[in-house]
Amino acid sequence: MTAITTVRPPASALGRVLNVVKLHVTNPWNTIAVPWMIMGIILLANLAIWGIILSAAAPADRVSIREGLAYSGGSTFIFVYMMVVAIQAISVTFPFALGFGVTRRDYYLGTALAFTGLAAMFSIGLTILAAIEDATGGWGLGGRLFTTAYFGENWIQRLFIYFAAFLFFFTIGMAAASIWVRWKANGIIAFFIGLGIVVIGGAALLTYTNSWGGFGNFFATAGLVGSFAWSLVIAAIAGISGFFVLRKATPKN
Repeated sequence: MTAITTVRPPASALGRVLNVVKLHVTNPWNTIAVPWMIMGIILLANLAIWGIILSAAAPADRVSIREGLAYSGGSTFIFVYMMVVAIQAISVTFPFALGFGVTRRDYYLGTALAFTGLAAMFSIGLTILAAIEDATGGWGLGGRLFTTAYFGENWIQRLFIYFAAFLFFFTIGMAAASIWVRWKANGIIAFFIGLGIVVIGGAALLTYTNSWGGFGNFFATAGLVGSFAWSLVIAAIAGISGFFVLRKATPKN
């Protein structure tokens, strides 16, 4: 009796990268469903608070109150949450992927592609919500959650700012996760100590050289969109650094 076996050809480089993308979105609950659910809860909570404030205010005071409702940081939750998602995703899937023969290079490229796709999806979703908020006059209450001043003045600016912010937090999460996978707690501690030294040293340098005014003028000149564009430089540095850290990491329990 002759046994016939089917030999599958090895996956192409693109195929291996796409397999890693599929790995990250296999369970869309934490990466897609939960962020939108919590964002919906935040919106409903804000609507309730805005309604209570306006209903309790005198009619003559409602104009000034609506001006105050135009500033909210509630939507920033989703950016921080996705940074945490990036940290958890790499920490969990990296040993699993390497166990199935995925190279570190393909894993990191697939991870970066997956997070870029998620950044695009969430950016488009937030831009649509911002358009609805604009069309309804702040959900009929004059409140602003997705169209606050730091998100731009039109849908093009908002789409870019959302996307840049997501990439920034995703890549920071990727870099932090890479440090954790390679050096565990010691690496994270050293990272934050180094980050603290850089921040404090930079603040001291600006103080002793009387450069705070120039620092502020730089961002004022760059404008809102330009300032977020500069965040892409930091995102690129974090993303590249994370790759070089992860390429020598050895999965450990």
